[in-house]
Amino acid sequence: MGAEFLPKPSENDLSGDYQAAPVILGLLPAALVDHIARVDLSILSRIPGEPGGSFPVAAEELKDLLKEVNTHISSSPNDLSPVKTIAGGSVTNTIRGLAAGFGISCGVIGACGDDEQGALFLKNMSFYGVNISRLRVKDEHTGQCVCLVDPLGNRTMRPCIATAAKIQAGELKREDFKGSKWLVVRYSIYNIEVINAAIQIAKQEGLLISLDLASFEMVRKFRTPLLELLESGNIDLCFANEDEAAELLSGEQVAGPEAAVDVLGKYCQWAVVTLGPHGCIARHKKEVVKVPAIGQTKTIDATGAGDLFAGGFLYGLVKGMSLEECCIIGSCSGGSVIRSLGGEVSPENWQWMYKQFKTKGLPAPIVSL
Repeated sequence: MGAEFLPKPSENDLSGDYQAAPVILGLLPAALVDHIARVDLSILSRIPGEPGGSFPVAAEELKDLLKEVNTHISSSPNDLSPVKTIAGGSVTNTIRGLAAGFGISCGVIGACGDDEQGALFLKNMSFYGVNISRLRVKDEHTGQCVCLVDPLGNRTMRPCIATAAKIQAGELKREDFKGSKWLVVRYSIYNIEVINAAIQIAKQEGLLISLDLASFEMVRKFRTPLLELLESGNIDLCFANEDEAAELLSGEQVAGPEAAVDVLGKYCQWAVVTLGPHGCIARHKKEVVKVPAIGQTKTIDATGAGDLFAGGFLYGLVKGMSLEECCIIGSCSGGSVIRSLGGEVSPENWQWMYKQFKTKGLPAPIVSL
């Protein structure tokens, strides 16, 4: 059932040419830097948008929010600092995790600014072996996002990307995609033109497409264009969490995760709905499996849980594993990131994940950490 591909050793080369195509590419229309802060609950009632989701803010709002965060920081003895700044965004988390924890050759297509945040982004991704040769550096600002983590480990995101450096649809080249096997995309109405262009080129080059539904707000407000994207038949794999699945089924007579994977399964080869601490439910053609969360661990920060789940699931597909095994690996991977602040997994937490693999009888990737 998997889309197996065994890369040659040379495909880990980051020289910047196109001879060594990454197995998995991530589309980053506008690269992001995350400012992740542990905060008390009171700040969530003082900022625009609903707690728990992702709501775009303007540049001035971002500055005000960062100032506000400094007065609501909640420290923890487990963190060296209650605030962490790293290369961020859903696709970034997935791609970095695949490269760092699973040893899959990965690259990114997109743009970042020629500024301090852009330099930080490039350094962070390069450190983990992600091919950045397809990332255009522009004389503009790099996108930023404030990620607020409450005492329960839930995260509320406020991205500022309206004026960020972005790649345009016309800048995409077929050689960006040539030789790769998967393209990872996050749904966003604000980037729909470049998303559609990237998917079209990727399909021409024979890539499979993985789509993440982004946030319940995005699905709620822009459900119709999302359905059009799914109905195009170009999406091979779709990930949704419970809230996103509920919004997708808004108005339908039958709701719930089971109904959501059935609906997504009409459009995609693989459909996955993650259920937080209750695991996930997934469908591949007529096969449906439900897998519980793996390993008991306290949630320090849920940022990146779905993104790392997606990375683990994709790893399973690349290696030709069964649907259930893909879910187990995804669950282990998602569990690894919630054990500390931010969407970047530490070497210690990767080791925790490998131990979970062992308990499930699955081989751990051979990776130098």
